[in-house]
Amino acid sequence: MHKAGKELRKLASTTDAVVEVLDARIPAASSNPLLREIFKGKPTLKLLNKCDLAETGATSTWQAYFNASDSTISLTLSQDKQSISKAILMALTALTDNPRPATAKRRQAVIFGVPNVGKSTILNAIAGRKLARTGNEPAVTKGQQRIKLNEAWTLIDTPGMLWPKLEDQQAALWLAMTGSIRHTALDVEEIGWMAAEYLNQVAPALLKARYGLDVLPKQTEQLVAAIADATGSLTKGGLIDGDKVAQALLNDFRSGKLGALTLESIPS
Repeated sequence: MHKAGKELRKLASTTDAVVEVLDARIPAASSNPLLREIFKGKPTLKLLNKCDLAETGATSTWQAYFNASDSTISLTLSQDKQSISKAILMALTALTDNPRPATAKRRQAVIFGVPNVGKSTILNAIAGRKLARTGNEPAVTKGQQRIKLNEAWTLIDTPGMLWPKLEDQQAALWLAMTGSIRHTALDVEEIGWMAAEYLNQVAPALLKARYGLDVLPKQTEQLVAAIADATGSLTKGGLIDGDKVAQALLNDFRSGKLGALTLESIPS
């Protein structure tokens, strides 16, 4: 984090605009405050990614919220990213719409986002070829790379980065649920239990439908047991396999099999 932060600070002075990739399920929680500070005052294109996993109405509300800010444009993205390159170029041009001499150097934009937010997939779609490795684990991108968008713009890719201290524990849980925190940095079983408890409060109907439950148990332990039974996450002796049931629940949420769900509302 420290090394990446230093490199980004060097880029700030020569950057014309920034492209921030956000998870549409947690738009504010997936925004890195450290990077916002580094590029403070720069025209910003906010890409709400994974919109197919979020609630349509909530995504529209978030987009309007971001678009109400000065020097900010928000675009929504789902799995179909065929037209993303043209849309990004149009937005960057609109954000930096000021006369430039014909001999001026190509403009520069920096794209960033938290780990596993889908930035590499977006870059591959922009370029029309595989530029960046993609994966379901965070921190796939390891270093910066420059991508020529057209004769006017260069896009600089950066590694997915979290900030040093996650003080907001609710946001930390959301980041863990969406896969932005490496499994090696947390207890998967504990996150699974916390996710089950949280989803029981905010999305009981989705849990019922996904796991065939007529009534949701009030106790988290009983809910986890019911999910384990529905997903076959049991040991040979018929006991709950804690890691397996946690992973099953998290995978269902992350893949959208649980249903479209937005976890975070716009600030009041």
